[in-house]
Amino acid sequence: MPKMKSNRAASKRFRLTGTGKIRRNKAYKRHILTKKTHKRKRVLRQTGIAAAVDTPRIKRMLSA
Repeated sequence: MPKMKSNRAASKRFRLTGTGKIRRNKAYKRHILTKKTHKRKRVLRQTGIAAAVDTPRIKRMLSA
C-alpha cells in the first residue's frame, strides 16, 4: 500500500504550535485596503488560532 500524502494546500496555510494548536493567517487583508483602518490592518497581520472544532480535521490533513 502506498504512503499517505499530506494535503499540500493545508500545509501551506496552517502550522502547528508547540502545544498542538493550529496557527493560521487572518482573512480580509488581500484587497480593498483603503477603507480599512491602520489598526485593523495591523491586527490582521498577526496570526490567529484555528477553532477547536476544526483542529482534528486540519491535523488529519497535515499528518501523513
